[in-house]
Amino acid sequence: MSQKLNYEKKIKEEIGKDFDISIIDLIDWLILHAFFSRASDIHINPTAENLEIQYRIDGAMQDIFKFPLRISGEIISRIKILSELRTDEHYSAQDGRFRFKTPDNILIDIRVSIVPTYYGENAVLRLLVDQSEEFTLEKLGFSKENLEKILHALRKPFGMILATGPTGSGKTTTLYTMIKKLRENKELSIITIEDPIEYAIKGVSQVQVNSLTGLTFARGLRAFLRQDPDVIMVGEIRDTETTSLAVNAALTGHLLLSTLHTNDAATTLPRFLDMGAEPFLVASTVNLAIGQRLVRKICPSCKKEIKLEENKFKILPQIFNYKIEPETKFFKGEGCQNCNFTGYYGRLGIQEVLVVDDDIRGAILKKVSAKEIKDIAVQKGMKSMFEDGIEKAKLGLTTLEEIIRVFYE
Repeated sequence: MSQKLNYEKKIKEEIGKDFDISIIDLIDWLILHAFFSRASDIHINPTAENLEIQYRIDGAMQDIFKFPLRISGEIISRIKILSELRTDEHYSAQDGRFRFKTPDNILIDIRVSIVPTYYGENAVLRLLVDQSEEFTLEKLGFSKENLEKILHALRKPFGMILATGPTGSGKTTTLYTMIKKLRENKELSIITIEDPIEYAIKGVSQVQVNSLTGLTFARGLRAFLRQDPDVIMVGEIRDTETTSLAVNAALTGHLLLSTLHTNDAATTLPRFLDMGAEPFLVASTVNLAIGQRLVRKICPSCKKEIKLEENKFKILPQIFNYKIEPETKFFKGEGCQNCNFTGYYGRLGIQEVLVVDDDIRGAILKKVSAKEIKDIAVQKGMKSMFEDGIEKAKLGLTTLEEIIRVFYE
């Protein structure tokens, strides 16, 4: 906290001096302040009056600083130099990356996206800190029942395990954590193809997608099959060719892990059919589908028990077909300096894990809807993401408002 305040003080002092400062120092301080604020992204947005600096913290945008608009060009130029982008190009989008080292020798990989807007160039910096060693499936929030399902699927020598959800729902982190678990078996050969490689994993061959050389997910996957792997991770299945190759890899004795952009676990299976896979192949290869979201955790420093408002008891049965008893205990964060007065600190996964058993395979072969597949899975004991979220709210890990926000707002 003291380090964050130190860099915040430096930046605010320079704002007061009207920025008679080295832009190099300013960018360094900004990155360090964002890092100590636990930000995942820095947004640098020019407006008619100011250059607005926003951070994404725990998945939510927060206004942080307002800089004079006149230094916008210098800031963008410095970021372009660090990212090895063209400094003379101001009218097309550019993507790059660079590595930053903190005074404590912590390495931060920073992905950069710059696009032209009405008031000037906008920059978004994604901060990627190598925390892959810290994650376990338990720390990601999987319940005991869901954890057992995942571990059982990871012990199978072939088939597919799919993590699904919208952008920013933690799918890649889930895959990395499963790869880390598989890596404990030194007899396995593991290879990945990613776009981009977010965390380096010791003992795993990781390949970066490169559109300039034609190295796509599909071409990489085709080449992998000649590399004698036991486990393959594909960053995302997004087209017919990759779908076909993934299914064939899973059929020929490989365990394949990947992600899809779907709303829930059940929708994954019809989505495969939409991308050209035959029903009998999908039924034969998919072992497990994980649907997930990320919600903000209650700040432990200002957490308190609350009495739920009456309208909340009414809205849940109407919208989510879920009833809560009036005596149920819930919690919230009042807001303090530790959480920047938001009431939240950190994030937690809420999940549903769909095991593809004989009943689900029969449903796939009949090409039934995602809703029918979900109904079968729920009858067989699957707890939906919403139910998982409610359980975690009851335990005081998150708030009921967070669960409703993720699924409704």
